[in-house]
Amino acid sequence: MDERTDRTVERHCDVAVIGGSAAGLAAALQLGRQRRTVVVVDDGTPRNAPAAHMHGYLGHEAAPPSELVAVGREEVRGYGGEVLDGRVDAVERRDDGTFVVHLTGGHRIVARAVLAATGIADELPPVPGLAERWGGQVIHCPFCHGYEVRDQAVVQIVTHPAGLHPTALLRHLTDRLTVVLHDARGVEESAVAPLVAAGVPVLRSRVVRVVDGAGGSAVGVQLDTGEVLAADAVVAGPRFRARAEVFAGAGLSPTAHASGLGDVVEVDPTGRTAVPMLFAAGNITDPGQQVLPAAAHGSRVGAVIAFALADEDLRGARRSGARTDWEQRYDADPVWSANPNGTLMAQVGDLAPGRALDVGAGEGADALWLAEQGWTVTATDISGNALARVTAEAERRGLPVRCARTDASDPAAFGGETYDLVSLQYGSFHRTPDSRGVRNLLDAVAPGGTLLVVAHDQTPLDEPVDVATQSRPFDPGAYVGVDEIVVALAGDEDWQVDVHETRPRPAGAVSAHHVHDVVLRATRSAG
Repeated sequence: MDERTDRTVERHCDVAVIGGSAAGLAAALQLGRQRRTVVVVDDGTPRNAPAAHMHGYLGHEAAPPSELVAVGREEVRGYGGEVLDGRVDAVERRDDGTFVVHLTGGHRIVARAVLAATGIADELPPVPGLAERWGGQVIHCPFCHGYEVRDQAVVQIVTHPAGLHPTALLRHLTDRLTVVLHDARGVEESAVAPLVAAGVPVLRSRVVRVVDGAGGSAVGVQLDTGEVLAADAVVAGPRFRARAEVFAGAGLSPTAHASGLGDVVEVDPTGRTAVPMLFAAGNITDPGQQVLPAAAHGSRVGAVIAFALADEDLRGARRSGARTDWEQRYDADPVWSANPNGTLMAQVGDLAPGRALDVGAGEGADALWLAEQGWTVTATDISGNALARVTAEAERRGLPVRCARTDASDPAAFGGETYDLVSLQYGSFHRTPDSRGVRNLLDAVAPGGTLLVVAHDQTPLDEPVDVATQSRPFDPGAYVGVDEIVVALAGDEDWQVDVHETRPRPAGAVSAHHVHDVVLRATRSAG
């Protein structure tokens, strides 16, 4: 699996989740646990990005939002779900009911169902100085950050008729609240009078700008009268916009919210939109959702999607899974160079030919080369299309290569047989919490046999991509890596690790992008 390629890639999955914050990741976790192939696309611009901490999330109180996302990504990957750094340009619905998700950089995802979890964008009042302080000295939600400004000097700027909605809460949090009616149009006097009667200063002035504080205050609110109100925090209510533009091509449009402050995507109680198999979750459907209810909503909608897919599969008497993606990948022209991998050639030269298992054989260049060296070879792959190419080429060359369609994580993936050499060359199989695939791999090595794992050096992938122009088509974190196999070997005294290092790729398979290999070679004791 090498994403460093000039070619655009088309992926196939059960569900594409657009948006990788609390709602999207919670849905993806539910789907992964139902053995659904799920790909999350996240451009790293959540609504709460300016906030250093989130509040009201039981068990995660005051945790940074980025920490929750990082943990959630790993949990999704632990069940084989992929989280791609990228951005969606458009989503279209095809005549057969499936969706095509177009990513920046030209990659595509074909999915049976789509979850819109892109959230909303806050549109701040056009007051100079607000945007720069948003999420810090400027807040909007008493539940999100009200406790942190308790007993402090707080200035609330009211810019729309619903602006006084949180004011009673703010008054309870601090007795140093000042309300400025920056735009009083539509504000009912019946809402203002109780504040005045309770002793809350209410000023009918325009705010010119928000500035740095003076004399020990954190911030200043400058009025059109020239007065500057000293404050520790400013409260300003934004308008909001559903981030739903990319779904227009699929027939989904947002509708006006009842508050008049913006728009949302309408869903039924199960998260279904008006477009079949296009669901929505999180605050794209309800701007009042904090992180906890957004995650809960995503989890619920993820379960609904799982039911919908299971019903479709039942009616069609079929199962779906990772095979679909791999079959499509090997359905067109040859994918790889047809040259055996150079690291394989270098590493097995000192071994006497015996029985070899090529795991994730792809189009079979390695299996065919091993057979030419005198090995008795079994080639396995999840893709029947790939193995058909191996079979055809083996027959053309007169080589006895046996093929078996299986995934390393399948029960008894390799039929209980053992081999003198088990080779995994740039192979890809999804992670599972029980590491079934790793166990199958190790169990396939005969006593005295050799395990050879060669993987791409993923270090370059640590560098962020510019999602405005590029998206990653694969997520290596969703697949079993060399480190995971090394950990399994370390816990077994029957194994000796002979080589575990990153090295330049030797001559062999042609690649203009991949220049380093991570090589693991281990020997199982003969006893």
